[in-house]
Amino acid sequence: MPVHTKRRLRAAATPWLFASPAIVLFALFLIIPIGYAIYLSFRGFRIEGGGAFGRRVQTFIGFDNYTAALTDPEYVAGLGRVLLYGVISIPTVLGLALLFALLLDTPRVRARGFSRTAIFLPYAVPGVIASLLWGFLYLPSTSPVSYLARELNAGPLDFFGFPALYFSLANIALWSGVGFNMIIIFTSLRAIPTSVYEAARIDGATELQIAWRIKIPLVAPALVLTGLFSVIGTLQLYSEPATLKPMTAAISSTWVPLMKIYQEAFTNDNLGGAAAASVVLALGILVLSLLLLRFFQRRTFGDNV
Repeated sequence: MPVHTKRRLRAAATPWLFASPAIVLFALFLIIPIGYAIYLSFRGFRIEGGGAFGRRVQTFIGFDNYTAALTDPEYVAGLGRVLLYGVISIPTVLGLALLFALLLDTPRVRARGFSRTAIFLPYAVPGVIASLLWGFLYLPSTSPVSYLARELNAGPLDFFGFPALYFSLANIALWSGVGFNMIIIFTSLRAIPTSVYEAARIDGATELQIAWRIKIPLVAPALVLTGLFSVIGTLQLYSEPATLKPMTAAISSTWVPLMKIYQEAFTNDNLGGAAAASVVLALGILVLSLLLLRFFQRRTFGDNV
């Protein structure tokens, strides 16, 4: 083989060699599990043989698991609860993240580094720990807010009632999610050339006008990104209600789709049904994400996308 051919082959293989560890991990922990879940979604247990000697065997059952998942009232109700929770949490989280990013980007702000770290710090707390902390603050017996309400003869506050439960869960997402989204938006703001602001100030624009007419339109891609992350995270809601479930009877074991999937897989021993429900949820997240991304791209960048 000629020398120049060997060099060309070596040059072509080098990127794949460096990328091979990531490719192997991607295949082991994402592609193969997804393929196995799809395989399980078409499998189910049936009884072969009659009477007392029948045995339970796993076999191909077609789309029966998908039909059962889409017609399961608990699964559909869980999707409705997630959507209601998202209507409350997503606009609030993104709105506060944008507000804090804009405030930190103002020229006269003090202690910018400390404020940025303080707002981001709750994101570093694991979701389960944050849910436990807030759960004890919600319980009437341990909540300081309920204690003050009782002292004022207002009675204990029910943080787990309807619709307060959705706001209680959204508060946990708010406490932990604002910092992460704020960092993304703030980083996007810092990438805007300062000459744009200086020109606007020379023309007599106020800081509020600069924020509304210049900063927010220019960070629209970051808002789309954080919004997409928030939608995906909302549809994958699990740790907060699962952690708060032992504290209240208002949260059932199938309150959200992922809790229903967990029950089917590890309580009801229905791996096929859990896999089908997981595939349905994953496809729903994928389709919704693509639709939202396409919609916001058109609104942000026009018809050139």
